[in-house]
Amino acid sequence: MRAARRRRPAAPAVLLAAALLAGCSGPGGAEGGEPALGRVEVAPATASLSFPMDAYTDTEAVRIRMGRVQQALVSRCMARYGFTYEGPAAVVPASDSASASAEGAPEDRHRYLFGLAGPDHAAAHGYDKSAGRGAPPKPPAPQLSDSKCAVMNDAQRGARDGQAPDAASEEEAAHVDSGVTAAGRKVPPGGCGREAFRKLYAPGKDSVDLLFAFGLVSEAHERSERDSRVVAVLAAWSTCMEKSGYGGIRTPYDVVEEAGLADDKGGPRAVTAARADVACKSEVNLVGVRAAVEKAYQERLVEEHAETLALYGRQREARFRLAASVA
Repeated sequence: MRAARRRRPAAPAVLLAAALLAGCSGPGGAEGGEPALGRVEVAPATASLSFPMDAYTDTEAVRIRMGRVQQALVSRCMARYGFTYEGPAAVVPASDSASASAEGAPEDRHRYLFGLAGPDHAAAHGYDKSAGRGAPPKPPAPQLSDSKCAVMNDAQRGARDGQAPDAASEEEAAHVDSGVTAAGRKVPPGGCGREAFRKLYAPGKDSVDLLFAFGLVSEAHERSERDSRVVAVLAAWSTCMEKSGYGGIRTPYDVVEEAGLADDKGGPRAVTAARADVACKSEVNLVGVRAAVEKAYQERLVEEHAETLALYGRQREARFRLAASVA
């Protein structure tokens, strides 16, 4: 396989972008045809990308914070039964995105949404996403005594006919008997681990599933991949990659496997491939087109699920208020 990179003139990319701006409908879109596009940015930086569903999904910094809050709720529950529990130490990646967030700059939450897109990372690290992040290995969960296990997770000890008592929400948990007693009081169904989750993510019967927003994001992404405009820009990117010596690769997600880079994602061969990949993305404006199309599908889904998302948004704000009172 040739690693040499050949650049094509910019004209085809400009023509392609102009055609995509027309927002033509085709048979490959979601229900209602392919949505019209708003402005298609030219080779935007991933840190500048924003989508409608960003308002309902958490950044890495927020996820880390909520994980700590959940651990604190577990510790509070365990303390009711006379146990001290700190949980595993939190893993905080020392990534550039996390640092940027700490400094008030926007977090690059969509950095790899359409595959590798950063020329600097490509040139320095190829496809090695862990390079420069400095994330320590995940610490093991603390070993619990039998009595602590009974309070933390009563799945085995509280099982009846093979089914452990549980509850979908904290509201329902008040009426469920776990069958386990410790320190003279009933252990919550599912144990303290489940109670902490319910308090944070499912306090009431009307609580929207935590994965609802994630599901809509995934659905929009899947719909966009069938969109004729995305199919066209992927074909253009694939052609560019073939001219750069990487033939037969259909999407940016397939480069590492198809180019045989899985065992050395940060080596010289990976760097060469990554630079070609990113250059081709820029040449055909893959990130700009894909972002515009994905945004259009997210807007459609936000409109379709407006009522549930409004409820989810209110519950998410309540969750943040609880987190502030716990932390």
